Amino acid sequence: MSLVAATTGSYSWPAVAGLDDAEAKLRAVLGDAVLAVTAHAGEIGIIVPRDSIATVLTALRDDTDLRFNQLIDITAVDYPERPERFDVVYQLLSMAKNLRLSVTVTSDGRAPVPSVTGLYPVAGWYERETWDMFGVLFAGNADLRRILTDYGFEGHPFRKDFPLTGHVELRYSEEHKRVVYEPVKLAQDFRNFDFLSPWEGTDYVLPGDEKAKS
Repeated sequence: MSLVAATTGSYSWPAVAGLDDAEAKLRAVLGDAVLAVTAHAGEIGIIVPRDSIATVLTALRDDTDLRFNQLIDITAVDYPERPERFDVVYQLLSMAKNLRLSVTVTSDGRAPVPSVTGLYPVAGWYERETWDMFGVLFAGNADLRRILTDYGFEGHPFRKDFPLTGHVELRYSEEHKRVVYEPVKLAQDFRNFDFLSPWEGTDYVLPGDEKAKS
């Protein structure tokens, strides 16, 4: 019985009776590009070299037994303690065969990952989001701009390496008749927080409690 069908009750690989056969099928299609095959929560995944990602996705899309012709998502996972700290994960779907597969490559955050916008046009948005949030570059993406943060934002939010108050703030200036960027200014009154009691020290009184305060 298929490992995937046994754990999820919904997906089954053609001519695959278990993880060993799934690995054999993927290696038959991809050859030495498969560094490892994994299974978790009923989902099968493979790890491939970063520079081979376009070749791998092309083979998975065009193979008649697999036909992974839909790219569902691209995201990343950050492991700061590793030299290759980022796992870049591609989620694939085969509607024709009712299959799912995750494909993972690694990056140190400096070496770019080849773009796959030529294979899946929707990858352009996913790659922009991954770069914006994690700082992973994609070589060949012609429109690698920020997509979720402001253009003046410094750093990448999911790296957790930026000041909590940010670097700049923006507002509309009546004087200049446009949006202007300024260094963040946080008044001293807002820097002293009482984390034990958020209400302590406030002057606000509920209606009808004036006598209680006096």
